[in-house]
This record gives sequence, structure tokens and C-alpha cells, in this order.
Amino acid sequence: MRIAWVTDSTAFVPTHSSSKENHIYIVPMNILFGESEYQDGVDLSPEELFFKLKEEKVEVKTSQPSIGTFKKLFEELSKEYDYIFSIHVSSHFSGTYSSAHQAAELLKETLPNIICIDSKVISNPLTELILYGQRLQHEGMAPLQIREAIEKRIASCETYVMVGSLEQLHKSGRMSGLSFFLGSVLNVKPMLAIEDGKLEVKDKVRSIKKGLNSMADQLNRALANKRISKVSVLHGLNRGDALEWIEQLQEQYPEIEFGAYPLGAVIGVHAGANTIGISWFAEDEVN
Repeated sequence: MRIAWVTDSTAFVPTHSSSKENHIYIVPMNILFGESEYQDGVDLSPEELFFKLKEEKVEVKTSQPSIGTFKKLFEELSKEYDYIFSIHVSSHFSGTYSSAHQAAELLKETLPNIICIDSKVISNPLTELILYGQRLQHEGMAPLQIREAIEKRIASCETYVMVGSLEQLHKSGRMSGLSFFLGSVLNVKPMLAIEDGKLEVKDKVRSIKKGLNSMADQLNRALANKRISKVSVLHGLNRGDALEWIEQLQEQYPEIEFGAYPLGAVIGVHAGANTIGISWFAEDEVN
């Protein structure tokens, strides 16, 4: 059974890992700087994005790939693959899943084996879902069983984020004007959680250190009754801060695998260059 895995550029998939050999295909998101349009990860890197945000005082927006883009890709992949899994960033953050789903609906009479999944996550957790699905595929699991297993795994994910720029979060429409005003005036930073694909405020802190401690407390809470083998630390351009935090976490939790993963340009538009977060999938309950 040959399966193609389609995702979008909000996933962290290194260029060398996205290839025909690995059966992962990335559809780039669009970033609009005033009148100029760029494809995320193709002609605009996170470093270039944040430089332009600082230097160019123009309105910046992001947009999902078109239905036609997905339709064309699905038709091409169907020539080589028996099934197509199309897994995308949370539908509460982007219309990308909707575009993919609508494309699949247009093709369902001739190509019924396209499975679209709303990951309800971002960045490396999205990548982890794809790798998990590929492992199940290699174990011989049937496509519909893989879908069920992935959707169950989505429900076990926890993600917490300290946003680097309240201003950019506010401009993107992800934060109310009152919350932005209070955060700016009082120097309060919200620690956000992604719950059922949506951003929710879990804590309010006055320093990055306290924010990191608050996120670490969430990990402690989860470990009290769940088994967690891998934790992703998500970052903007502040990779050094992420690596430093990982050193501290590794000392406290030597049995857990930690890794630092960039959030990417599209997420950076909304969250800012100094964003840092943490994410994991719970494997099972601890007796």
C-alpha cells in the first residue's frame, strides 16, 4: 500500500526530509508584504521575514494555499499512490485544511482515497503526527485504522506557547484589543495553550523566566499520570534560548528526548521572533 503524505509549510519538515523518497509533500502557505507575495519556505525564510517586519512598515498577512493547488497535487499524486493523507495546521489558525478538504470533495468520485485531517496543532507536532502515521503504515496498519489512530493521538497533544510579540498577535486578529492593551501597559505576557485547535490563555506572567517555569509546571502536571517520551521545544529566531532551556529540562527529565524546532515564517508573522513554546504527545496513563 503506497501512501503519500501531504502537509503545509507550517509543519517543521527539513528540506532534505521532504522528498519523493520520504513520500512527504509540502504545500507552501502565502505571505503578503504589502503588494508583494512570497511562498513560505520557498522564497522567504524566517530570518528574512523578521528582517522585513522590522525594516518595512507595511501590512503583513498570510493566506492558505488555494483549492486548485491541492486539487492539482492530489491528481498528480494519485498516479503513483493508493492513498493520500493530507494533514494540516489547525483549522482555527488557517483555512488550509478547508482548502484541502474542498479539493478532496471535488475529486471524491474519481479519487475516493484522499483522507484530510485537521491536526489541531502547529509546527513540529504536526510533523510528529505524519511520522507517527508513517510508522503505523510500515507496521502494516490499514489506512482507515491509521486515520483513527492519528485522530486519537491528536487528542493526546498538549502545546503551550509564550508569544514573542503581543503586537503581532493583536494585528493578526488572534488577540483582543483589550488583552493587547493590558499586556502592553502592565507588561504582562500571556502563556497560551492550544486546546482543541484554539488558543486559550492559561497563565499571565511578567517575565520570560516565569513563563518558562509556568510551561515546565504544565509538563510536571502531565507527567504525574501520563508517560511522555519526547518533548518538542518550539522557537522563533531565539534558538539559543530554546537550547538553553532544553539543557535545564534535560537535567530534570533525563528519560525524555528533547528537541528544538523552528516555528517557521507563517507562525512568526502572528507570534513574533522571540516566541518559545513546548509540546508533547502523551503515550498512555501511568498506573
